[in-house]
Amino acid sequence: MNVKTAGRTLDLFEAFARAGKPLSLSQLARAIDAPVSSCFGIVRTLEARGYLYELKARAGYYPTGLLFEHAGVIASHDPLAERFVPVLEKLRDRTGETVLLSKRLDRQAIYLVVLEGLQSIRYSPKVGEFRPLHVSASGKALLGSLAPALRAELLGTMKLPRVTTRTITSRAALEADLDEGRARGWYVTNGETVADLMAVAVPVTSNGEIYSVALAGPVHRMQDALKRHAKLLLGLRATLEDHA
Repeated sequence: MNVKTAGRTLDLFEAFARAGKPLSLSQLARAIDAPVSSCFGIVRTLEARGYLYELKARAGYYPTGLLFEHAGVIASHDPLAERFVPVLEKLRDRTGETVLLSKRLDRQAIYLVVLEGLQSIRYSPKVGEFRPLHVSASGKALLGSLAPALRAELLGTMKLPRVTTRTITSRAALEADLDEGRARGWYVTNGETVADLMAVAVPVTSNGEIYSVALAGPVHRMQDALKRHAKLLLGLRATLEDHA
């Protein structure tokens, strides 16, 4: 399995997303940090499969709608979306804040579903973004829900880099924070990932897998509503786990 080629293919589509316009072969090669010859092979393969087309007069290449069509079909059958999204949409509409569904991938949390808040000032991450477990409410919920032995083993291998001045960088302090969250049933970050961002999260077990559901928004809105949001999340967890 050629992992490098797979990575470069994804990099190529991300380059188009950033540029928002056709790109020449040399521009694509620079964007994916590959020799022109290697890039040409990827481009020709994608062109032959119907994912790219070439514009004449040296205008370059651009993706066709095929990837979008496949993505739409895939998204329409997403089992997580079918199970979680209707409930998460109600939570977003009731609170006005951004709702996040995450899962642990090694030492990071990955956002699987992002429903942006309804406020003009809101937290706007992207699906597929990663966050270190120790700096996010989602990550803390995922860590705190692990069996003690597994959690201790994972924490023993984790680095705790500082992201803001409020990031927890001590293992003892993080363990204490996780114990506090586990005791009350919900986990919080306050300025630990982004200086003015606050989030509250709960772990949710569905079909034997652990996810986290979080509400995130500016500190000035979240602080006063924290316990109310936590209560909503606990009710949501009971609803989702009843249907697991």
